[in-house]
Amino acid sequence: MSETPRGVLPVLVTPFTRDGEIDLAALAREVEWVLSQGVHGVVLGMVSEVLRLSSEERDRLTAETCRAVDGRGTVTASVGAESVHTAIRYAKHAESSGADAVMAIPPVATPCDDAELSRYYHGIFDAVSIPVVVQDASGYLGRPLSIDLQANLSHEYGARALFKPEALPIGPRLTALRDATGGAAAIYEGTGGLALVDSFRRGIAGTMPGPDICWALVALWGALESGDDAAADVINGPLSAIVSMLGSLDSFVAVHKHLLQRQRVLVETYARGPVGFDLDPETRREVDRRFDLLVDAVNVGVSA
Repeated sequence: MSETPRGVLPVLVTPFTRDGEIDLAALAREVEWVLSQGVHGVVLGMVSEVLRLSSEERDRLTAETCRAVDGRGTVTASVGAESVHTAIRYAKHAESSGADAVMAIPPVATPCDDAELSRYYHGIFDAVSIPVVVQDASGYLGRPLSIDLQANLSHEYGARALFKPEALPIGPRLTALRDATGGAAAIYEGTGGLALVDSFRRGIAGTMPGPDICWALVALWGALESGDDAAADVINGPLSAIVSMLGSLDSFVAVHKHLLQRQRVLVETYARGPVGFDLDPETRREVDRRFDLLVDAVNVGVSA
């Protein structure tokens, strides 16, 4: 079986050219940069704007990401779709491209009961041999996955069943899922790092933040692993101050791309429209101010 992704696993943004095409050269630079920051793998997910890509583009994004990472970390590819047929196609393609795991949100347009969701996830699990991250993206989609559904998948598929719970309240629901799986399931923090400190102490396997401040998450993860609460507290405050500004998927995309541009990783910050968030000058100034505070905090925390 493929390696189970663990540690700091940033969700890549998808760079676009001025004419709206995927910029594969910029994607390769992004991969190189995040790996140079000490992350343990990369993820393609909602922040990668996968729902704005054609099927062919999603295939290309997955294949090019696997090629760029080239075994230097794990790759988890997004395969969620509106039908189990399409999700299975994405999952099989991801596995054949070299992905270590796939991640699936439930269908967006169809409110499904547990029986339908169970059939959907069973189809994905049974189509591939690599691990499957069951993503409760209710922060964006508004419909939490039940603990029973997730626990049943864990019992049926064992170590191949991984989970990214995002339903509120994060901490108590994470604990409920952990306890329902007997502590056996690998669970990931999915709030951009906002709930990382609390989630780490509840036994998570990793965190899936944005790529722009992945270096701060690497430092925070290291502090938590070593039991350095003082350093963790120094870093966690400014990090949370940035992430707390982001209340929607498009705000995450806009700020991630802005901060990657600021760090000279990306040249362009285009997102495919229509978008629901505009990074206006005043918000940008506040993001930059909090970013500077985070840089200082990480420097202090690492040297403490």
